[in-house]
Amino acid sequence: MNVSDQPLQLPDRPADGHKGTFGRILIIAGSRGMSGAACLCGVSALRGGAGLVYLLVPHSVQAIVASYEPAYLTLEFPDLADTGMLTEPVRQSLLSALKDKDAVAIGPGLGNSAAVGELVRFAVAEAQVPAVIDADGLNVLAEAFQAGAFKADSAAPRILTPHPGEFARLSGLSMNEIQSNREAFAREFAARHNVVLLLKGPQTIITDGERIAFNSTGNSGMATGGSGDVLTGLIAALLGQKLSPFEAARTGAYLHGLAGDLAAEELSEPGLISSDLPLYLARAWKRVLR
Repeated sequence: MNVSDQPLQLPDRPADGHKGTFGRILIIAGSRGMSGAACLCGVSALRGGAGLVYLLVPHSVQAIVASYEPAYLTLEFPDLADTGMLTEPVRQSLLSALKDKDAVAIGPGLGNSAAVGELVRFAVAEAQVPAVIDADGLNVLAEAFQAGAFKADSAAPRILTPHPGEFARLSGLSMNEIQSNREAFAREFAARHNVVLLLKGPQTIITDGERIAFNSTGNSGMATGGSGDVLTGLIAALLGQKLSPFEAARTGAYLHGLAGDLAAEELSEPGLISSDLPLYLARAWKRVLR
């Protein structure tokens, strides 16, 4: 069922709400050389309306991430690059960070090592709340998806946000196959794995295997490093504010693209960079709330 024309669902903002009302978000992200992905994701979760945002990052980048934005909180785990494996201290850091959270984002800038794969699989299995998985989180899960070994628990739904290259790795299809029938392949994948799939590209597709929506916002200026990290943080914030996974992905895609359109109006498409987007998310909210 195509629901593209149905009104967006927006989170409630009760006048007597507090930080806890608007969601506690955990973002598992970052690594040496890719601290920016964690920063962009965290700021975007804040701009998405989340009450509290926690970034769980490797020890080596915690100071960098913490200095980027004072409004989120940072937690750390031992560097996987040093241990080469998912050690017990890392597991305990993850379990402690997951407590009392309303939504989780996993993947931006984590890297692609075997140890990261263990970390992502452990986090996905242990998170008992809705989660959005992106970027390196998707890449390290590709083998499990192709083998049919991944199936989301309906009690803890998962949103996947691949671009076509990542979707090719997840599905085992070629890029040409995907581009020949994006809608059919996206719908079938979402239904088979019991996930919400957001397949990026012109007219981004959002589907849970039954409903499908095509996003109408966005422009070529958003084809720049870090844009996906902004989207991941935004969707996590909407999950934490109790939107359903499908509606969080659909509303997040629209706001993300609208922020890009508003930014491009002032800055141009070639001049747009991903760190512009969180500020313009505030303007996108003003537009949709009107």
